[in-house]
Amino acid sequence: MSDSLNTPETPETPHHAPGTSVRHTRSKGEPRFPDGPKADPAGSHFERRIRSFQPRRSRVTAGQADALQRLWPKWGLDIDGQRTIDLGELFGNDNPVVLEIGFGMGEATAQMAGADPGTNILAVDVHTPGQGNLLNLADTGGLSNVRVANGDAIILLREMLTPDALDGLRVFFPDPWPKKRHHKRRLIQPDFLSLAATRLRPGAIVHCATDWEPYAEQMLDVLTAHPDFENTRPDGGFAPRPGFRPLTRFEGQGLEKGHVVNDLLFRRVQHRSR
Repeated sequence: MSDSLNTPETPETPHHAPGTSVRHTRSKGEPRFPDGPKADPAGSHFERRIRSFQPRRSRVTAGQADALQRLWPKWGLDIDGQRTIDLGELFGNDNPVVLEIGFGMGEATAQMAGADPGTNILAVDVHTPGQGNLLNLADTGGLSNVRVANGDAIILLREMLTPDALDGLRVFFPDPWPKKRHHKRRLIQPDFLSLAATRLRPGAIVHCATDWEPYAEQMLDVLTAHPDFENTRPDGGFAPRPGFRPLTRFEGQGLEKGHVVNDLLFRRVQHRSR
């Protein structure tokens, strides 16, 4: 998952060249984006716990700011944990919905949405420039099957989605938290998978990808051991990169450096009595 919780600046004037960073001196209490994503949508309504993402600030370009202002009321969702989402109402249709946790700048998400217009993608991240970039890509590409959610995916899964609401889950290149003392922050853990299983219909696919080999091995071990999931690979190992997952610039740079990228595709099995 993206490791940032950003609070971008509002443009001082609308006259900025595309791609330039936006900075603005705000009055105390003035929201950065009055009609855009909230800095902390869930507030203090939920318990304090270890997060899989790390807050940091980042600049936002004029184009991203414009997309956030124009499109957030239409295609954005703040994860506040205060209501249950009707996904059919959110997307305006009853097509299957895949949850993507951590989409970076959104290029791969937009490509997958364009290639499969019959599948809705609910893309979650806390990186505000990425949120704006994905909204802009969806707008310019005419992609009506993308919604962008801002906040903690755990709260979304636990508080705002109904059982069996999702037809898939994607977690591509989450923060590997390489130091041993930080491994507890990794997203793919037994408790997370148990929660996700309650929101995934039987047969839904969990697709993870990482270029950090020790994390890949942990993912494989945790998913293999979980009773609600089974490996789609008969040999019980990693899967080759599916054609529908785009090769991103970030991934290409890693491959050039000799990184090994591993994909894991596991299926949600039928509910079992325990």
